[in-house]
Amino acid sequence: MGDVFKEQLVKRQGTVKDTAIKVCLFIIVGLIGFMALLQLGSLGVLITFALVFGARFLISYLNVEYEYVFTNGELDIDIIYDQARRKRLFSVHLKSVEIMAHIDDKNHEHTFNSAQAILDYSSGTSGPNTYAFIAVHQGKKTKIIIEPNDKMLKAFSSTLTRRNLHLRAGVNLV
Repeated sequence: MGDVFKEQLVKRQGTVKDTAIKVCLFIIVGLIGFMALLQLGSLGVLITFALVFGARFLISYLNVEYEYVFTNGELDIDIIYDQARRKRLFSVHLKSVEIMAHIDDKNHEHTFNSAQAILDYSSGTSGPNTYAFIAVHQGKKTKIIIEPNDKMLKAFSSTLTRRNLHLRAGVNLV
């Protein structure tokens, strides 16, 4: 059997909290910048530019994508900020996964509810491709939420058994 390699990007949807942060930053930068211009003249211009630059930098952390990379049984999840900065968030070998099922699967609700921690690496909206799995992360039984497409699920099926991979109805792995 040859090597298995799949990758997928999932863009996180903006939330009300993200919008509130942007509005608050805009108001704060505007007020402080205006006061700096009135009080400090040309030094106020420099302060205003620094504030705008800092606000833009903070807002870039609200533009988030998750990248799933599956290579020969190993799933790596990275976060990408503003399509520029990347950080590894999570890595697991799928053989150590206790169970993977659709997020709304009532048959495994008890297992998912027994998790000590929850990590959400999805777009933020539950849909037909929103799955959860249980794995040990930093010594805790953790529920990890992801949104794999059908090609990624097919790759997962090369490592996970029918006993611990429960797909939603209608997923065709052929």
